Amino acid sequence: MESWSVDQVCNWLLQMVQSICNDSLILLLEEEVSGAALLALNDRMVQQLVKKIGHQAVLMDLIKKGKQTEGLALPCEMPTPESPGATSGNLDIHLPTEQMNCFSPTENDKDGSVDERVLKQKKHLKHILARYKAVQWTNSYFLPEFPYDVKCILAERKCPDHSKRIRIIEFLQADMTKYLEGSLYPTTQQYNDVVNALLQAYPFLDEDGSGFAQNIYSEDLGNGMNTHINWFQEEYMKTARNWVEVDNRMTKTLDLRRKIINNRMPLKEVLRLFPFLRCPNQLFREFQLLTHKDIYKKTAEILEAYSESILTSYLVKDNPVSIVLQKSLKQHMEDDVLKDLKMTATCLLLPDVFGEDSFLLAAVNEEVKVSTPVLEVKYPFNVNMCEFSLYMEKEKVAQLDDCAMALAALLAAYHVFGISFPQRLHNTLDFLESLIFDMKCPQLLAAKSKKSGKM
Repeated sequence: MESWSVDQVCNWLLQMVQSICNDSLILLLEEEVSGAALLALNDRMVQQLVKKIGHQAVLMDLIKKGKQTEGLALPCEMPTPESPGATSGNLDIHLPTEQMNCFSPTENDKDGSVDERVLKQKKHLKHILARYKAVQWTNSYFLPEFPYDVKCILAERKCPDHSKRIRIIEFLQADMTKYLEGSLYPTTQQYNDVVNALLQAYPFLDEDGSGFAQNIYSEDLGNGMNTHINWFQEEYMKTARNWVEVDNRMTKTLDLRRKIINNRMPLKEVLRLFPFLRCPNQLFREFQLLTHKDIYKKTAEILEAYSESILTSYLVKDNPVSIVLQKSLKQHMEDDVLKDLKMTATCLLLPDVFGEDSFLLAAVNEEVKVSTPVLEVKYPFNVNMCEFSLYMEKEKVAQLDDCAMALAALLAAYHVFGISFPQRLHNTLDFLESLIFDMKCPQLLAAKSKKSGKM
């Protein structure tokens, strides 16, 4: 037993444990429980791997016997989806209801027919292995369990109309995205695997010559969409970029981009498909396409307009940012430099005015520690060395020129990527958003500013 592979362990359990559930077998595969690992399992580990108490007790007893028995026979081998004998099967497969004995796959009954118990066991283990290994996308694609409305469509056994076709396509697309670990764009081979599995199970879908299968890919993404994606990725690597064409293609792909973002595609994958969203000008343009607002311009106006009231507020009087600002102001005489220093301080002090966590807005001269959009600010009051960067999920996304651009990029990132405001920075971001969209100034800041004026 100690030398058994993971697949052999699962095969053995299928033979020895009645009706062991699929999830338990998948967990054993995912956790790579080989023969040696099986013998090392304790009660707590078994409880985590196997749901049913009865199965837990049986498994622990089998493991105990396995430790005491030397030379335990290997379980019979089962073909995996990659083996020559593996073919696409029906997913509605149930586990054997009777205790199985170990049969060789080639063992026949006296009349020459293969024992049905062997076939059922082979079929079930093949299905379990396929479900586990499909996340790496094997050569055989197994159709998912369709929802009730899709089952009703397929039960009619005729080629569906356009709306019903889209329903089937959207469901398959969601399933493909899951197997591709968040990627929305399968390869041609992967697409062909899905089409073949679909037509093998439901050949009537293409019987009327409407080209249902051929239209799946084009209707789902559009034949030209991959062309845009590839162009973005190639153009992004160039030093001299065609910004006119970038704008044109980003506009054409806006609807798809909104769809995949709203469907919660991982941020890294969105940025891989649309790398120009890393560029501040494209991030701002995306925001403007969605809201018809120039966020960079509005943010600069906000920082300039509220600079005086925030910097003189009693709430930030003893803040280290205010103290460093006062020292820096004495070292410079140029109006534009003084203005930039004050705007930078205003930006960094905003969370303190609202009594919120400033590290959720900016990490000043320290490592970024949060996954939400945040600014990294280095040497904010050193005119020659200051740096502003936008981070998302603890990775640098963009380098910014000044504090106004940095704050605008932060706000745009929340909106463009559909990220909720952190609870401990909600009032600060709500205040900025209300001004960008020309809404009434939040009463919280008005009350604080009024109170500071009386001090």
